Amino acid sequence: MQVSKLYVGNLGYSVTSSELEQLFSTYGVVKQVNVIEGKGFAFVEMSSVAEAAKEGLDSTDFKGRNLKVDEARPQKDRGDRGDRGDRGGYRRY
Repeated sequence: MQVSKLYVGNLGYSVTSSELEQLFSTYGVVKQVNVIEGKGFAFVEMSSVAEAAKEGLDSTDFKGRNLKVDEARPQKDRGDRGDRGDRGGYRRY
C-alpha cells in the first residue's frame, strides 16, 4: 500500500486535526494529520495515493479561507543543530 502525504496551506490558526481528518476522509482513509500550530499549515497522510484529495480540495473554501493543497516535499536535512552553544545560532569562523 502506497502512502501519500499532502501539504495543506492557508489554514486558519483555529483549525484542528480532527476537522482536517473529517474533511480529507471523504477522499480516503486518513492515517495521520499534523497541524503546525501558529503557522497556518498542516500535513495530511493518507493510506492511498491522494491525487483525488489534492484535486478536489485545492483552492476550495474551508472556514473562510481558500486551501492550498499540494504533495508534501521530503524534509530537508538541517544538519547538526546541536552545535549552537551560547552563540545564539551564529557560526564561529
